[in-house]
Amino acid sequence: MNVFVVGISGAVGGLLERELTSRGDVVSGLVRLDDQRAHFAARGVAVRVGDIGVLSADALAAMLRGVDVLVYTAGSNGGSRRVTNAVDGDGVVTALEAARLAGGSRFALVSVLPEAWRQRALDDDAEHYFAVKKLTDVAVTLSDLDWLILRPSMLVDRPGTGRIALGPAQPHDEIPREDVAATLAELLHEPRIRRQILELTQGETPIATAVRAVIR
Repeated sequence: MNVFVVGISGAVGGLLERELTSRGDVVSGLVRLDDQRAHFAARGVAVRVGDIGVLSADALAAMLRGVDVLVYTAGSNGGSRRVTNAVDGDGVVTALEAARLAGGSRFALVSVLPEAWRQRALDDDAEHYFAVKKLTDVAVTLSDLDWLILRPSMLVDRPGTGRIALGPAQPHDEIPREDVAATLAELLHEPRIRRQILELTQGETPIATAVRAVIR
């Protein structure tokens, strides 16, 4: 499988690249800085340089020749509204259009649980972030692509357990980034899972078993 990752230099995107590469997949992606090329070149991963917040759909589509699936893992993490709009909003719409222009059919988005951070007092910028993420999810579901939206609960950096809870609705809890990447890799290798929103958190079910359970 040939996979292009927008956000490949991020925490989840980088872990996903390693998961897919270990399976024998061909992985490429988009980075923001030219000096990030060397890191991926050392791993045999080709990357292109560009800012998804300003990149045109035509320019991104030109990078997607031969790609089987476009995965969007980039995110602003609730920063300024300008960055949120560019990365979590406009960037996803650009990627959807680029996938269509390139003749691709599969598109996967790493989103967020709508309940995330509700235990905190959120400022207006954070509320704006969640509103943009929801509208972007809607845009993906309205596309004619073979889409998948994965909504993980709060991301943490401890080692993965290989055990998760996955389904149309999950309680907000937390999950290691390693398990998010491993789950996404497993989902990408199951073509029968398509046009679904899946929520993900830590649990007791092995990843492969949990993925098989959501096949419709």
